[in-house]
Amino acid sequence: MLSQVVELIENRHVFGITTHVRPDGDGIGSSLGLCWLLRSLGKDAEVIVSDGIPMAYQALPGADEIVYLSEVNGKYDAVFVIECSDVSRPNIRNLEKQYVVNIDHHATCDNFGTINWIDTTASAVGEMIYNLCKAVGGRITREIAECLYLALVTDTGSFHFSNTTDRTLKVASELVKVGVKPAVISEAVYNSYPWSRIELMSRVLSTVKRDDTGRVAYMRQTMEMRESSKMADGDNNGFVNIPLAAKDVLASIYMREIGDREYRVSFRSKGSINVAKVAEQFGGGGHNNAAGCRIVGDWDESELQLVEAMVAAVADSNSDSDEPEPITGFVGTEQVNEVRPQAD
Repeated sequence: MLSQVVELIENRHVFGITTHVRPDGDGIGSSLGLCWLLRSLGKDAEVIVSDGIPMAYQALPGADEIVYLSEVNGKYDAVFVIECSDVSRPNIRNLEKQYVVNIDHHATCDNFGTINWIDTTASAVGEMIYNLCKAVGGRITREIAECLYLALVTDTGSFHFSNTTDRTLKVASELVKVGVKPAVISEAVYNSYPWSRIELMSRVLSTVKRDDTGRVAYMRQTMEMRESSKMADGDNNGFVNIPLAAKDVLASIYMREIGDREYRVSFRSKGSINVAKVAEQFGGGGHNNAAGCRIVGDWDESELQLVEAMVAAVADSNSDSDEPEPITGFVGTEQVNEVRPQAD
């Protein structure tokens, strides 16, 4: 709980901070924001990850100080694990042996930490770190503000996903008052991709299909597409959202081949269609309108199962009577924190 996190920070001095593999904007932004907060309180803190971070986030304050490692050695008084479904998600050995503080906003997160601070009402972990800063009596510096604003803008899809609340917008407003320039952050997040993104997008979109109802769209990314387009990390951010730009499409499925008979799957939806429940059927999880999983098996059979499950979810929802929330095709980040993957 928040009070336990505050007490821990007050009584300990050396902290590590990590997030999941293939870090997204909330994971990296929140981690760096927390790091700057701890340092402002006179603590020793560093962000540690096992994966490189996407180009769009490399301009964040402190990004050049991130430590890349595969194992922790016990030098930390505690390690904050940001936005992870379980302790294995950062892919850092011996992490489970540390004093772990689990901070997340996903309902499907395991309580794997010594301290578990889970707030499913928060739009992003970045919102929670802002609250932590206030709780410990810290000052929101320019560095903290820029990191947390990026966390908010990516996890809310530029504040138009359904997880955006009045509280989210109030936090964002406070960060802008500190000196954040929204246009600069948005330019870095959405308009800094290499041409390989366009090459890859054209190949992926050539596979898009709809089910017989026209309400579920699905598409593929093969390993050959990745190689031929010379794809860089993060080039496929937001692809899963593109079909939702069509008015009739209420849910989207994006399968990416990552190995022999092995696929990473992302789900997105409009309105009341709960894709987290669809993901849970395949060992994954996430938010109501954004979720993911991994799946192993024959591609065609797996795709059929995923589409059938999504069609059923659409049919079970009240989306036909509710006004779908508007979603544009090129916003938001792709890397949903997948929960309990079948193969990692």
